[in-house]
Amino acid sequence: MRRIIAVISFPILLAACGAEPVWAPDEAVAAAAYRPASEPPSITLFTMVNNRSDEGAHSGLMINASQRVVFDPAGTWWHRTVPERNDVHYGITPLMEHFYLDYHARETYRVVAQTVVVSPEVAERALQLVEARGAVPKAFCANSVSATLRELPGFEGVGHSFFPGKIMDRFAEVEGVEAVTYFDSDPHDHAAKLTSGQKSTNLYKVPGYAPKP
Repeated sequence: MRRIIAVISFPILLAACGAEPVWAPDEAVAAAAYRPASEPPSITLFTMVNNRSDEGAHSGLMINASQRVVFDPAGTWWHRTVPERNDVHYGITPLMEHFYLDYHARETYRVVAQTVVVSPEVAERALQLVEARGAVPKAFCANSVSATLRELPGFEGVGHSFFPGKIMDRFAEVEGVEAVTYFDSDPHDHAAKLTSGQKSTNLYKVPGYAPKP
């Protein structure tokens, strides 16, 4: 997967998403809890962008608070080692972050990741908001992401939208934002990649991936 540093926005529109309610048990969520000690609290907006039309296809959030989670509203990614509660995925280690990005980036889509360092209080509030939101209906991914962001200090300008591209453009105006764009030449159909990820017996031996220390 190639990484290109970018702090730019793209004129893109909404496409559909899909998901269903799930609820991992308390012990699984507690056991999976992960927070990188060397990284400050932060919020990352993921926007999946169609490479042919430049339209937005999906929005998600990675929240690095007391633990790091991915809020993937109405999304289709999952991993057998990552407990999920209604679109909130726990245990987002560097490897699971890689799996998430690698699943979404392909020949037809790129992933724009925009990160803002925030206070511990803002990060924790973001975590509380996504945990309380519940399962998100199909095609409401951007709506739920923007509804979460606009309740956080410093992100009020993101406003409310059903369009991932508009959210991405407004997020780019938040003070201190840094962006990375992920490209991949994998085929559009990623069903096999999602399945193969579940079968890995040594998850840290992934071709081309070196976990962060």
